[in-house]
Formats: sequence, structure tokens, C-alpha cells
Amino acid sequence: MTPDAVRLEREGAIALVTLSNPGRLNAMSRAMWRLLRALFETQIASDPALRCVLVRGEGGQFCAGGDISEYPGFRFGEASLREFHENEVWAALAAMRACELPLVAQIEGACMGAGLEIASCCDIRLAGESAKFGAPIAKLGFPMAPREADLVRGAVGDVLARDMLLAAGVHGARRLYDAGFLLQVLPDAELAPKALAHAQRIAALAPEAARANKRTLAAVSVESLLATAYDYADSSEHREGIAAFLAKRPPVF
Repeated sequence: MTPDAVRLEREGAIALVTLSNPGRLNAMSRAMWRLLRALFETQIASDPALRCVLVRGEGGQFCAGGDISEYPGFRFGEASLREFHENEVWAALAAMRACELPLVAQIEGACMGAGLEIASCCDIRLAGESAKFGAPIAKLGFPMAPREADLVRGAVGDVLARDMLLAAGVHGARRLYDAGFLLQVLPDAELAPKALAHAQRIAALAPEAARANKRTLAAVSVESLLATAYDYADSSEHREGIAAFLAKRPPVF
């Protein structure tokens, strides 16, 4: 597995994160989980010029799940299985969830299992009309780890999560749109440019406001945020946004 199996590129103020496992529909290997975590914890977190992250898969697929070819080597021992889920998978997902920047998912083709978990960490999800979603791991004889299952249920809703996990249900993009998981379903050929345009739209807005909104949306209780909720009052972004509106000009953030 090469270092570019989870690749970071720049498009202006946007970080482009690409999952790449050729021949396996970008299924997540253990190395890819570690790379994904490191990318979010170091490169993205330490770059103050970034304003948005666009997560995508290579070759017209998002991510087909975990790389099952690796599973016989570690899944049959309780300690090694726990290590995998707690310190590799969940650690990477937690790094995504902790990211202060808005995350946009560009979902093409297969979005299964691990792919569904990664997409569930994103703030905004756009999909091509041929995309498929599910977590049919019951066919393989094992459940989804508890924290990962809770993450997916929170994103797709209880009804779909139960069908995906208990009946190995696989659903199309329109069904996920109806459930509120997707912001838009687009023709496959239009997805990539429109996902990038959406990320660019976000990147043009006030970055500190985006961070504050993400903290609010992630809070278990908004009461815990009230002590510092209005610290932005004298910020340059706050002043610029209002001044630009009153002057009838575009703001410059």
C-alpha cells in the first residue's frame, strides 16, 4: 500500500482527499485507515490556509467497504479485532469528526460499510444518481462495531440503519436523499464539478463562522457553548460581513 492510497491535493483553499485502492473499489485497508487519520490530524489540521475539505474516491467509486483480503490475518482474535476498530478505524473517523473545517463528500458508485462510515463523518454529502449505499456485512458473518454503527444510524436514520445492518439492505441515492442523508443527487457526469463548486462556495465564506457553526452542530448540549458563543463580536469577519452587506458588495473573507 503506497502513501498516496489516501492522497491529499490542494485546489485553492480546498483540501482534496482521495481514497485510492485500485482494483478493490477503494476498499479501506488498515494502512489506509492510518493514512486517513494522519492526514486529518497533521496536514489538514496544521494548514491555516484551508477552508474546506472535499472527500472522494478514485475511478468513479467512493469506497466499497473494508479490504476483506486482509481480514483473515487479524479478525479472528478478540484483541487484534478490538485494536483494529478502536485504534485504527474509529481513530480515523474521530479525526474526521474533530476537523474544524466543513467536510463535503463526493459520492460515486459504491458507498458501502467503511465508505458509509466515512461519508457519515462529512457535513454535506452529494451523490451521483447511480451511487449505492449499504453495509451488507451480515452476509459476511459479523456486525458493525458499536461506535461505527451509532455513527451511521445518526447519519442515515434508524429505519435505514436497521435495514442495512439486519437485512443487508442496499439502497440507491434517491432513497438516501429522501432519508436526509444526501443534500443532492446529481447526474453522474455532473457530480465532480458540482461537488467542487459546492466546496468552493463554502471556502468563499467566513472560516471562523464555519468553525463556530461546526462546534454548535457537534455539541451534545448547546448550553455548554454559551460562555464563549459571542466571542466573535469584534472579529474582522463579523465586521466585514456586515459592512459588505450594507455597502452592497461581496464580502472578502
